[in-house]
Amino acid sequence: MRVLVIGSGIGGAATAWHLAARGAEVVVADAARPGTATEAGAGIVSPWTSRRDDALYPLAAAAGRYYREFAEQLPGSSFEVVGGMIVSADDTELAEAQQRLAERAADAPEIGEVRRLDPAQARELFPPLAPGLGAVHLAGAGRVDGHELRRALLQDAERRGAKFVEGEVAFRADGTVAGVAGPIDADSVVVAAGAWSRDLLAPLGVDLPVTPHRGQISHFDLPGTDTAAWPVVLPRTSHYLLAFGGGRVVAGATREAGSGFDYRVTAAGQREVLDNALAVAPGLADATLAETRVGFRPGTPDGLPVLGSIRPGLAVSTGFGAGGLTNAPFAGKLIAAVALGEDPGFDLTPFAPDRF
Repeated sequence: MRVLVIGSGIGGAATAWHLAARGAEVVVADAARPGTATEAGAGIVSPWTSRRDDALYPLAAAAGRYYREFAEQLPGSSFEVVGGMIVSADDTELAEAQQRLAERAADAPEIGEVRRLDPAQARELFPPLAPGLGAVHLAGAGRVDGHELRRALLQDAERRGAKFVEGEVAFRADGTVAGVAGPIDADSVVVAAGAWSRDLLAPLGVDLPVTPHRGQISHFDLPGTDTAAWPVVLPRTSHYLLAFGGGRVVAGATREAGSGFDYRVTAAGQREVLDNALAVAPGLADATLAETRVGFRPGTPDGLPVLGSIRPGLAVSTGFGAGGLTNAPFAGKLIAAVALGEDPGFDLTPFAPDRF
């Protein structure tokens, strides 16, 4: 079976990799536009700390559980379990977070040990942290480098026979797909074009309300500092901190729903990231601001991804918002099954494209 995957961000790359592993003939088409969400993703894998209790949590929890198995199968996945800390100066907030994790741990042993830390203990694990912040630590939180993960997926898919088409592709009214070199034949098509999926599907009369949410995320360098074992830091806001080896600390991110495809680092966006980062970790004040990246996260009106079949031979995987690097590898497994005409083994009804 020949499957065309449109888009090679984390959603498309994961789908293509799973398809290739299943023995499908895979073609991946990508326009290489600037601002893909994957290239500007943080890489936190800690779905259990989310305060959402809607349909997204079961999907995210399954994705977090799957990561260990998935990473073992993929050379160069970059996934590492480093632990995480929910931080706050409010004991009530920390008590609620600890209770939530304890309840979820019954069905998600991947959470690992959950324990309270006083401010001094929290700073031992993440030295730049503000002195007044206590923490709830969970041992099972992980991190992944989105750039490295995407590259590993595409390289391994290519090793398994996947082919690549560069440049713009478009649907014709009859449902066929054309690229710069002409028609692209396929038995099944998966649209995984992130924030560009809506425009791509429009010629088919499909209006998928996926819109770009600009995220600005900053990277800091701490030369000579061993940051490899620092845990993920999760304040009670939408901002966060995580570290990678080599003295690199990542802080983010803005969530700009009305940005369109405006690919800029803005003064207000940079200030928001810096203000939040330094409020939580004032010890980063003397770090080098190495770069700020911009990515267009695909958002939906209800905050849930769009996963499933639009019609026979046409499936979609998009709308992950800020959760793509957590959820897309597992979603890629599910959508690969859908593209092959199989039962994915997970209820995708809450994420169906026709729910809008």
